[in-house]
Amino acid sequence: MEKASNEALVCGLKRENFQANIGGKMTDLYILRNAHGCEVAVTNYGGAIVAIMMPDREGKLANIIQGHDNIHDVVASPEPYLSTLVGRYGNRIARGRFQLNGKEYHLAINNGPNSLHGGKKGFNAKVWDANQVNDHAVVLKYISPYGEEGYRGELAVWVAYSLTDDNELVIKYLAKTNKKTIINLTSHGFFSLAGIANPTPTIDDLECEINANFFLPIDDTSIPTGEILKVEGTPFDFRTSKPVGRDIDADDEQIKNGAGYDHCFVLNKQEEGELSFAARIKEPKSGRTMEVWTTEPGVQVYTDNWADGYVGQHGATFPRRSAICFEAQHFPDSPNHPYFPSVVLNPNEEYKQKTIYKFGVER
Repeated sequence: MEKASNEALVCGLKRENFQANIGGKMTDLYILRNAHGCEVAVTNYGGAIVAIMMPDREGKLANIIQGHDNIHDVVASPEPYLSTLVGRYGNRIARGRFQLNGKEYHLAINNGPNSLHGGKKGFNAKVWDANQVNDHAVVLKYISPYGEEGYRGELAVWVAYSLTDDNELVIKYLAKTNKKTIINLTSHGFFSLAGIANPTPTIDDLECEINANFFLPIDDTSIPTGEILKVEGTPFDFRTSKPVGRDIDADDEQIKNGAGYDHCFVLNKQEEGELSFAARIKEPKSGRTMEVWTTEPGVQVYTDNWADGYVGQHGATFPRRSAICFEAQHFPDSPNHPYFPSVVLNPNEEYKQKTIYKFGVER
């Protein structure tokens, strides 16, 4: 099937600006459309989502995810995980070490004393094979060789993005390994429901609900302490909707450790692996809403605490706290916490995940 042509792309991107030879593999731009004229633009470099065009209450479309407008800026972004796929292990592993079958494995250290998001060159920095199956779906594939970034086993990964007529961005993951290994995949979308701009507005007024009675406290290097604490009576209580900015600078050790929110929430689940409601945000000025549904046990909520106003797509700038991320995943540092849900994948098993970002409007 023909990929995005350049005529009448609502997002204003140009396919040729995403075409390059990187390490002997070609990058490109893939456009997903639905019956309502909404668009999602994806590049196969890191699986980066570079545009999600959704209407406000007046019907005006705007890009509500942070990204760049050419492949060179995607590759060289000040934020290497800007709306990309993340793997082999999303989030942190303490000191880059874990044990499997009684043997200790050592990963690249790339975030303080820890390993973050798959190492120095994770899935966010790989050119994936891409197959656009129809106007509303594209499937990406990457084979991670044995020993890549220190991980055991050859891992084959497929990620399917689809845009439904219900304005849902559905992300499905499938992975298989030839050796026992660990895996924790996620999508690191930087959502700005007001629409990206110069400057992109802060997320302080976003009304946010998170379906979690518990969260994972972290140490001063962002590694879980091992405790699982109630959100009740803390800045992490989003069980009823409240503005993101209300407690984001609270005099609280956990807020200080994360420089804001950068924590894993333990989602309320009836049973393991069920597709259930995780979170909802509403942008009051535009009326745009987003719901997150996932099969994963946790969601890392990150409030873009380290951005410095760098330039993104079409001259938009991304100041501190101008985006919010809902990274559906297993828990950080799970291999070193036996009572956390397991991230081990065996050769006779399939890793599967489904996460849905459903967009809407409140009048």
